[in-house]
Amino acid sequence: MTTESERYYKKSLDLIPGGVNSPVRSFSAVGGSPFFAARGEGSHLIDIDGRNYIDYVMSWGPLILGHSFKPIVEIIVKAAHRGTSFGAPTKNELELALLVRERMPWIEKLRLMSSGTEACMTAARLARAATGRNIIVKFDGCYHGHSDTFLVQAGSGLATGGLPASSGVPEAVTANTISLPYNNLETVDACMKSGGRNIAAIIVEPIAANMGVVPPVPGFLQKLRELCNFHGCLLIFDEVITGFRIAPGGAAQLFKIKPDLVCLGKILGGGLPLAAVGGDAGIMEQLAPLGPVYQAGTLSGNPLSTAAGIAMLQGLADAHIYSQLKQYTIALTTQIAELFAVYEIPLRINMIESLFSLFFTTEEVVDYSGARKTDMAFFAKFFQKLLSEGIFVPPSGYEAWFVSTAHTHEDLASTVRAVERFLIEFKSEGK
Repeated sequence: MTTESERYYKKSLDLIPGGVNSPVRSFSAVGGSPFFAARGEGSHLIDIDGRNYIDYVMSWGPLILGHSFKPIVEIIVKAAHRGTSFGAPTKNELELALLVRERMPWIEKLRLMSSGTEACMTAARLARAATGRNIIVKFDGCYHGHSDTFLVQAGSGLATGGLPASSGVPEAVTANTISLPYNNLETVDACMKSGGRNIAAIIVEPIAANMGVVPPVPGFLQKLRELCNFHGCLLIFDEVITGFRIAPGGAAQLFKIKPDLVCLGKILGGGLPLAAVGGDAGIMEQLAPLGPVYQAGTLSGNPLSTAAGIAMLQGLADAHIYSQLKQYTIALTTQIAELFAVYEIPLRINMIESLFSLFFTTEEVVDYSGARKTDMAFFAKFFQKLLSEGIFVPPSGYEAWFVSTAHTHEDLASTVRAVERFLIEFKSEGK
């Protein structure tokens, strides 16, 4: 029988490229067609056919407090009654900025915008203006949005689709971007020695989460900070995923490193479109109307998004939340690892705080080339089995799993049971 989701997807294919409005929502890497969500409740998603899923996608990271978190929903409704957009400053923008700086004091000033892509694009522009240099250094497998500058050896959706870059990006633009292996200090050092005087910034996901989760090796981030200081370029942390997730002050707090600029998104908006770039006041004052760097947006600092962001950061005020999330993640990943060991199937789990990924390989994964060695055909079978069992995990082996405060011990136990049933079936089929 054809489901409602299948019918809607077929209709969407006629109007929307690929039937989805973001490539990672497609099931092209795992087979089949995506389900259409109807509503979310806590740690669960319910599709338009009424099927219930334990959700480890959580809108790709923003929903750290779960779906339909009551204080966020209530504040959005109140804000909407006052108006959905004004094109003028609001108190919410200042209140949210103060909450951000309270958690991240190295952010002396920040500018709100609508997407992580905008934040990273603006950070690169600021770095070039502040240094008078053109080249941006990034790392293979790290994704910083879909602006032309960064679509070189990007991860996430590009990795899933098997694309080395993106069509439509001029070589003249990417000529000013250098992409190096993540976690490889020798190549970074050599790059800086040969061209440091032309490099405006190094941008990095302090914890890579778009080639699957790949934490930095000890000393990697510290060395980047030292090299940027020595060569007079900026260090940009892309914390669109890690900001407010792995610690109140994100990766910069966890690793005790002060970046020059920080890009934020996802959790910042409480599930609504919102992002920011912030950092050193002198650099941030290069932005118009104070300085010559132009950036603007009709919906920047939208009153609904900022209201949701305020409620989200207030909801994360209790530091115990982070230890709870970490404990849940450790419990889940430990039990999954034990099962794979029992059934003698290769598995590497990369985990840090409440971020983790499963790599179906025998080798340690510390960079993009290692991540690409995972068995994606096996992952597709794993995904489909879990989905049939009511467990929704990212439909790509290059994405992070997200645990929320709404997940329960029963959710974790149900997930482990579903994994074991998959392994039993896989072994019984002799595959």
